[in-house]
Amino acid sequence: MTDLVVTGGTVVTAARSFSADVAIADGKVEAVAPGLVARSPQAQIIDATGLLVMPGCVDVHTHVRLPSDGEPDRFYDDSVAAAFGGTTTFLAFNNPGTGISEEGAGSLLRGVQEFRDRTEGESAVDFGLSAVITGRHEDPIADLPALVASGVPSFKAFMVYDFRLTDDRLYEVFRAAIIDALVAGALAAGNVAARYHAETRPAYAEAEATHRAIALARAAQAPVYIVHLSSADALAEVVAAKARGWPVYAETCPHYLALTAARYASPDEGEVIRSVISPPLRTDADRRALWLGLRAGGLDLVASDHVPDRLAVEKRMPAPPFPEISNGAPGIETLLRVVHGTGAARGEISGERLVDVLATTPARLFGLPSKGAVEVGKDADLVLFDLSAQRTIRQADLHHYSDFTPYEGTVVAGSVRTVLLRGRPVIRDGLFVGRRGAGRFLERIPASTVARD
Repeated sequence: MTDLVVTGGTVVTAARSFSADVAIADGKVEAVAPGLVARSPQAQIIDATGLLVMPGCVDVHTHVRLPSDGEPDRFYDDSVAAAFGGTTTFLAFNNPGTGISEEGAGSLLRGVQEFRDRTEGESAVDFGLSAVITGRHEDPIADLPALVASGVPSFKAFMVYDFRLTDDRLYEVFRAAIIDALVAGALAAGNVAARYHAETRPAYAEAEATHRAIALARAAQAPVYIVHLSSADALAEVVAAKARGWPVYAETCPHYLALTAARYASPDEGEVIRSVISPPLRTDADRRALWLGLRAGGLDLVASDHVPDRLAVEKRMPAPPFPEISNGAPGIETLLRVVHGTGAARGEISGERLVDVLATTPARLFGLPSKGAVEVGKDADLVLFDLSAQRTIRQADLHHYSDFTPYEGTVVAGSVRTVLLRGRPVIRDGLFVGRRGAGRFLERIPASTVARD
């Protein structure tokens, strides 16, 4: 029996847009067709006239932090922020600093169980985990089959930082040396300001790391997923590999599509610190190349790389030497509005491609078959999106755990009006009506991908 009908809207899928009603029963999409209201006289009705009806976004790259005794709401707050942004599913990484095995050591399996225990009953939307494999783990390779069996089939291997893997371990599952040398040179010259973070992480280093990751994956006959790709040079490596038919996939992030390295020239040190991310922001030519990559298929999806840093803590002033500044910025709530406002609304990509890169492809690549599309049998995770609205992004209006946004003052077209999670409203007319614990931990099916930092 139909529980709810969303009527009058324009349904947007990765393939097409069309006028239709969406009927929902038991949390699933039951039918997508015109005239469903007349067939379901007892159902609840949501009027979507003038709105797009899209699948909920699937954000596969976040660093949402676990609740702690001192900060019990940080995981929940970011899940609420995801809902406000139209994201109904997110994946978190369990790398050091997120609250899971803070020293980064021990068993991967213990870390997964810790994540599940500490997030139970916390999230307002559905969520999952991607495992981070570091050189500090006891025997990460031995844990991989059991991780897959436990619903965690994607792994991230770092090629930088002091917990990176050596090449022999990467082969089993040369950016580091370049960056280490540039950082050491900058510090020796007394160049410690925040802007040197970007200068010591050039695009050619990212391209080299991308080439190396692809080569190692090719040698191991494994697919590879390149995270937070930021430059035209790195994109060229991915495009070349795809042209050879190799199983290479790549994401970029909203900040690389909307912002540029011009921020690092600001006389306001606070603005520079807020823009310290890895990889750093690139040139406008790189930004344009990334949009082209999304249009042409060189890039597969967009994810937030959300890090809930705060100006009062991780990005405090006066700034320490740049290697000590936290590399990250919040983005879980602004993912859809920034990609739409700076992309689809300006003709960079179509509405169908927007749905593809934010929902359909992420769900497919990361083993979430019930997510990412407005189709019969899928979870009824829906976003009602108002194209006519224009909003200015302001920290005061956001709900994430962070105390700033890198998009402060950015005017974007489009606004999330209503969000359904498995057929139940989480956001209704811009207000949160969900509940803590409504989100479920998702055990994913293997997609045989490995992520590279």
